[in-house]
Amino acid sequence: MSERETVRLRAQLSRERVLQAAVVLADREGAESLSMRRLAGELGVVPMALYKHVASKEELLDGVVEAIVGDIDPPPSGLPWKEAVRVQVLSARAAFQLHPWARRIVETRTLKTPAVLGYMDSFAGMFLAGGLSADLTHHALHALGGRMWGFTQELFEDPEGGPDPGAAAPPEVQAAMLGRMARRYPNIAAVAAPVAHDQGTVVAYGCDDQFEFEFALDLLLDGIERLHERKWTSRAAGSGTAAPR
Repeated sequence: MSERETVRLRAQLSRERVLQAAVVLADREGAESLSMRRLAGELGVVPMALYKHVASKEELLDGVVEAIVGDIDPPPSGLPWKEAVRVQVLSARAAFQLHPWARRIVETRTLKTPAVLGYMDSFAGMFLAGGLSADLTHHALHALGGRMWGFTQELFEDPEGGPDPGAAAPPEVQAAMLGRMARRYPNIAAVAAPVAHDQGTVVAYGCDDQFEFEFALDLLLDGIERLHERKWTSRAAGSGTAAPR
């Protein structure tokens, strides 16, 4: 590449373009590809050209989270608070499912960018606008935790996100494996048995992650709603215990 072409590309750079390129790179090669040198190569510039837009790798990681959060659609105005929260959570889940690598970056971020703080502020605001007290909203946000971003650790989630080693085995081998597991761990086998999900669909020895996510979300929101209706409040600050029923 000629020096003139390098100068032209450098002049075309912007923070938005750098972050978009970082998201595309991570979508293709994973979060481990997000280095300043690798991203500069992707953009066709020298690494120093990026520092005007992102000062460090940490700022780059903050920026890609900010970019994804910016793609989360807000709920339509006028919805009741519980429906608005539900729509917002599922919108966040859809956004982050497009970039599954981003979840771990969100979980390690200690610096809250304006976009992240804005999302958190608007999320809390939906509860407050629905008439929930600041006290109940505080505890509701703790209860929801990572669900605010549309994800949570699933019961049998593979931490590395890799394939199930038994999934490719022949049916008779899988049956034998399940039989050994049932004899050794009968209670797990009982709850992992085929279960009915949406519209009677049967999922054998597996879970519909979206169904399970929404099931737990609805349980939490229904519980928060009942506390709101009872005008629940926590005990005095510092007690460390919840109010009695």
